[in-house]
Amino acid sequence: MYSSAFAKFRLPALGIALLGSATHAVSDAVVDAITSGKSFGDFRLRYENVAQDNVLKDASALTLRSRLGYTTGAYSNFSATVEFEDVRVVAGRDSFSVPPTGFKTGRFSFIADPEVTELDQGFVQYKNDLVTTRLGRQVVSYDGHRFVGHVGWRQDRQTFDAMRVDLSPAKGVAFSYSYVDQRNGIFAEVRDQDSKDHLLNAAFETPLGKLVVYGYLLELDNNTDNSLDTYGLSLSGSKPMANTRLLYTIEYASQEFELGALERNAEYKFAEGGVVISGITIKASYESLGSDDGTYGFSTPLATLHKFNGWADVFLNTPAVGLVDTYATLSGPLAGGNWSVVYHRFKADERAPAINDLGRELDISYARKFGKHYNAGIKYAAFSAGDVAVDTDKIWAWVGLTF
Repeated sequence: MYSSAFAKFRLPALGIALLGSATHAVSDAVVDAITSGKSFGDFRLRYENVAQDNVLKDASALTLRSRLGYTTGAYSNFSATVEFEDVRVVAGRDSFSVPPTGFKTGRFSFIADPEVTELDQGFVQYKNDLVTTRLGRQVVSYDGHRFVGHVGWRQDRQTFDAMRVDLSPAKGVAFSYSYVDQRNGIFAEVRDQDSKDHLLNAAFETPLGKLVVYGYLLELDNNTDNSLDTYGLSLSGSKPMANTRLLYTIEYASQEFELGALERNAEYKFAEGGVVISGITIKASYESLGSDDGTYGFSTPLATLHKFNGWADVFLNTPAVGLVDTYATLSGPLAGGNWSVVYHRFKADERAPAINDLGRELDISYARKFGKHYNAGIKYAAFSAGDVAVDTDKIWAWVGLTF
């Protein structure tokens, strides 16, 4: 009788002890994951000057962009990241306007670097050999940023409040899906937009190069009937030949825009060929953002637009007559860094009575790293106007620190 009573007492007590031990072990593992993570930072001090042939005063800005973040270690394949971003004017050099935020509008030329302090990223991640999933505010980019990017050139980069799932079921095969319910743009919180965006991307390594098939289905959540749906595919690769390497890319996409009863359609075409000789890269490129009979131009609102159609940023919004950009690029290494020269010739996709020649642009840059953590660069853009816009010169110089 006594032994039976003792067993009834001992077994629950033993269970509680084991449960406590297991809970203690889990708690220790979670704490270890949190404390064994990695901090990181990215600082960039940049000067920008803009001169335009109009009534606005020349703009100049000296701004410091600071990012600090922390990623935890993994526990049961879960981890978390938090990152804050701050942009400040330095030494009172604020002779520029940011019309979307109301900063000195109408006085100076536009420089898109408003002062801001905000949560840049904050997400939870699950990762194993097959799948990576992120939930929260995060950077999302696809395929060179032509349709979806982080606009990292600006001091306040673009992020998204999103759920992203990446699958790698086999070597050379990758699938990705992102659902975005808020677009956090480059103008602090002033131009953030609620959305219901679906981003789909599939990539396959083939004997001819990388084949990408995508569908970007965009919708603003603003109580209107709207959509911007883009479907496309691209093939890019390179082939060694003697002492050279050949480069090639082709891409096509179709787009449908709807706003209420209004419907518009446009096409995107891109072709590029190049060669690498003794470290020097030479490329010739053709890009067409088509027009729907001169009433609508192919649009890429989530892109890192500064990378495309000239660094002067004249064509951040595609003209209604569309845009054909024919350009040549020459680039290579120099003194531990890299230089590039790009020449653009712009024309309308759909000629209008007074609009056909959209101008020319020359872009020049040089950047290099110093040691493990430092970098610096200089960049220049000169746009010569055609039938639209005005002559525009821009120059940038920067130094950076990353860890």
